[in-house]
Amino acid sequence: MKLKEILKVPFIRHSPLRGKMVGTVAVCGGSGSFLLQDAIHRNADFFVTSDIKYHQFFDADGRIVVADAGHYETEQFACNLLADYLKKKFAKFAVQISDTPVNPVNYF
Repeated sequence: MKLKEILKVPFIRHSPLRGKMVGTVAVCGGSGSFLLQDAIHRNADFFVTSDIKYHQFFDADGRIVVADAGHYETEQFACNLLADYLKKKFAKFAVQISDTPVNPVNYF
């Protein structure tokens, strides 16, 4: 699955696949379960976020695929995006991104 490659994750929890091509993907880095109904109303085929509770997977009800890819995993690119933005917006602004891993979740 392409999403696993991009996010560099060993697995992704998801609701049942719908057996059709994906045209529209809704994304919310971090804990975005509160946006599930918005993604459905906007006719997204797939919603990528994290921190989905067990019963929230039922809310997809075959209308959308809900993919819980992990909190850190869906936010990991935000630092680089923010740093790039700040560097372009403020040329004399010093930007440094920490090398310290901050994901407290491990998989085995």
